[in-house]
Amino acid sequence: MKKLVAYITSGYPEKSFSVDLALSLGENGVDTLELGVPFSDPVADGPAIEDANHKALELGFKFKDLLEISKVVAPKVDTLWMGYFNSFYQQDMHKLLPLAKKLGVNGLIIPDVPHEEAKFYKELFAANAIANISFVAPTDSEKRIEELVSDAQKFIYMVAYTGITGAGVAENLQPFLASIKKYTQTPVYVGFGVNEKTAKEKVKGADGVIVGSAFINILLNEKLSPSQKIAQCSELARVIKSEINS
Repeated sequence: MKKLVAYITSGYPEKSFSVDLALSLGENGVDTLELGVPFSDPVADGPAIEDANHKALELGFKFKDLLEISKVVAPKVDTLWMGYFNSFYQQDMHKLLPLAKKLGVNGLIIPDVPHEEAKFYKELFAANAIANISFVAPTDSEKRIEELVSDAQKFIYMVAYTGITGAGVAENLQPFLASIKKYTQTPVYVGFGVNEKTAKEKVKGADGVIVGSAFINILLNEKLSPSQKIAQCSELARVIKSEINS
């Protein structure tokens, strides 16, 4: 069974909505949830996620909101935190990772920390049994890929094309996937530009997909009520889960 990872922006439009949405996604085919930490300059994210980040901050998101959402969600759905390093660093990593473990969070995704710098925290992650998800991009050389995946945990975030999330650029990912799988048994999940139309094609040869902007576009639709947004996101999750396993 191929896996579905879903990204949502924590606290957008508000905390209790994030909890309800997360739990509904977990009941509708989502295997792992990325709780996004709103940040003022999300450099690796496309316009939809950037917009949701800014709106969450304007609505008063605080880091404690992420903790409160996680406390309810993480015991029921496999949960990761996705955010930029400064958001975590400000909380003191030596205090934050034990707290994440206590809440039941299983990993962090930090797109702006290079592999070399992430090594500095390797023992801290290991001591708390929390994965620091590795990224691999098409621009990486074979030697670089081998290095990046050598100690990858949980899954490898394979960037489906170079750039930002949410763009539906077509490409042949098979040679890239093969070069990753040559060096690791860790599952490889394809991210960036995955939606209900592209998921079936993008998951070929991979072990799962990561979907963000497709969910966030629903959340940004102000014509929908909160319950309609949750219903549409849940239906999208069911469709994508079915597509990647058909």
